[in-house]
Amino acid sequence: MTIKFIHTADLHLGSTFNHASFPRDIAKNRREEMWDTFFDIIQLAKKESTNFLFISGDLFEDHLITIGQVKRINEAFKSIPETNVIISPGNHDYYWDRSPYKKIEWNPNVTVFKTRKLTKVSFPELQTNVYGFAWTTKYIEEPFTFDLGELDESQENILLLHGDVYNKNSQYLPIDKDHLATFPFQYIALGHIHKQDEIQKNMRYAGSPEPLDFGEVGDRGVLLGVIGVHKLQVQFVPMAKREFFIKEVECTPEMTYEEILYKLCSFKDRKNLYRLHLKGFRDSDINIEQLMEEATKEFYYVEINDSTRPDYDLEKIYLENKDNIIGMFIDEMKRLDLEEQKNKDALYLGLEALLKESEPCI
Repeated sequence: MTIKFIHTADLHLGSTFNHASFPRDIAKNRREEMWDTFFDIIQLAKKESTNFLFISGDLFEDHLITIGQVKRINEAFKSIPETNVIISPGNHDYYWDRSPYKKIEWNPNVTVFKTRKLTKVSFPELQTNVYGFAWTTKYIEEPFTFDLGELDESQENILLLHGDVYNKNSQYLPIDKDHLATFPFQYIALGHIHKQDEIQKNMRYAGSPEPLDFGEVGDRGVLLGVIGVHKLQVQFVPMAKREFFIKEVECTPEMTYEEILYKLCSFKDRKNLYRLHLKGFRDSDINIEQLMEEATKEFYYVEINDSTRPDYDLEKIYLENKDNIIGMFIDEMKRLDLEEQKNKDALYLGLEALLKESEPCI
């Protein structure tokens, strides 16, 4: 018997991006794209004729999703009746008295775990047992423990968990991966961490199929797996409509306005979202605010953070200010080793402040 599955998690449908840095129109577009990716996952299940769709928590945002949207999710599951959809609610869609999971009647092919007790669901025709449980509160600080007894090793045994294998002090269900590995599961489908990661060959985070912010750089997608005669094969399938990128742009005093602009715009992209960090030293006469505003027009979305320092002509500034506080400051700083970056940074920061103070009021 061979079974085929898709493993996903952390879709966060209904998210409003209220705390994200991008503007309302970008947030609206990203919400729509997250729904599009969800439907793409459904189409992948249909195309691959998967036996299972495993969702390891945070399918939606409990306090933001509407009943209409939950019905929309259910209709999508209805379109893949041959695929068993197994949902293990996490900390963002936890199962409680007013949970959206309780407000509709789910299709016959959908199983939602409902209690904190580890539960087994059997599929005899597929010779498969699926284990999982539901978060019933926003936090679970106690480490994950369970007593399964003996697993029936004549079956394919699969576990869905939403928790944290990296931090033993996590508020989000700390999991001892070494202890978990002692159980003979053919596959452990993890959720909560938004980056795809292979903890062990049979234990993986699927990551989020769509990145939510600049903390989630890199490609995103789902895991497509096949289990046959206790042998496992898993492949990553990219799904995301867009990616987040973080890049550094090094400036030097010799670079002109146009050269810095060209270097920034070498990343220009009408699809993805960028955070660019300008660093180094630049000609003090360059209008960096104007430059960043001009570069921004070339992107779908970009944040440009300027941490450059103007490259000052110290001798000229000293001669012009040797009888005031600016000259005294330069004298003091020259006693330090200005080849050391921290000393050079301190000199330039101080000069910026003092020169700004000395500008005439208009």
